[in-house]
Amino acid sequence: MLFVTEKPGTAKIFNTDSDRLITVSGLPRVDYGGQGGLGDVAFLPSESAATVGTRTIYLSWAEAGSGDTRGAVIGRGQLVCDQATNCRIEGLNVIWRQQPKVTGRGHYSHRIVFSPDEEYMFVSSGDRQKQDPAQNTENTLGTIVRLNLDGSAAPGNPLADQGSPTDQIWSWGHRNILSMDFDEQGRLWEIEHGPKGGDELNLVQRGENYGWPVRSNGINYDGTNIPDHSADDGFTKPVINWTPVIAPGNMQFYTGDLFDGWNGDLIVAGLKTEALIRIAFDGTDAREVARYDMGERIRQVVDGPDGALWVLEDGENGRLLELRPD
Repeated sequence: MLFVTEKPGTAKIFNTDSDRLITVSGLPRVDYGGQGGLGDVAFLPSESAATVGTRTIYLSWAEAGSGDTRGAVIGRGQLVCDQATNCRIEGLNVIWRQQPKVTGRGHYSHRIVFSPDEEYMFVSSGDRQKQDPAQNTENTLGTIVRLNLDGSAAPGNPLADQGSPTDQIWSWGHRNILSMDFDEQGRLWEIEHGPKGGDELNLVQRGENYGWPVRSNGINYDGTNIPDHSADDGFTKPVINWTPVIAPGNMQFYTGDLFDGWNGDLIVAGLKTEALIRIAFDGTDAREVARYDMGERIRQVVDGPDGALWVLEDGENGRLLELRPD
């Protein structure tokens, strides 16, 4: 089953066995506009064996505030599928809010991933195009937060003794994180959009500052300079950076065997590049090894249970594609 969210606030489930499209009701009201709307969806892997009945569902979306402000939120509820063609979300409650709500409609990030032991939830919280808050740990803009599954601050966070919301923060100095995933060794990685140049792949480490907006290997859109990362700048450096940008949609570690030699590689959906990008690893070192031209902006790529790749194109009339080797 593939659960697909759409920014205006709708969602669908595609049954890959029967090619049946399932409608979803009970979705939240979202603040739709710009980059905002309905965002990510996540399920606990331990519930993956359930094919009918009820599963815990986590959703992210943009929520309106007062005075033309908005911010990302995470909600948790139950997905109930007791009919062949319809599912509904029950008991959906907001369990986390990006702080503070600000003006504008960009850089929410709001991606969700669970730790391999399912004890914790990591949420990416973008800088909301405000830049400087990413270096201020009194808010959660430009950060990755580490939470309990109920949305509260997890124990053991690096700034746990500094009160809320600082006690939620795991890392900071981020711009606009579009995806996170754990590798087979249990290490957390993220990929984020740079400004004009400087897209980044980062190994996420507890209490580390990744430099935005003080350092970037890109420049501002108006052409003004941002100092590049340097060995002595005190910030954690990207493992890979791209100029020109790849404009990542998402990324996922490939865990199947259908594509020979790909197991453990990172597959990145490319928007501006209109490609799938494959990254290979040697420990914590990484390098791009291939690009596969798709001819369309690619928003999302995931690997299915049998190793096939499922690819979602970006924009109106975007297609859902199933990819297998020749």
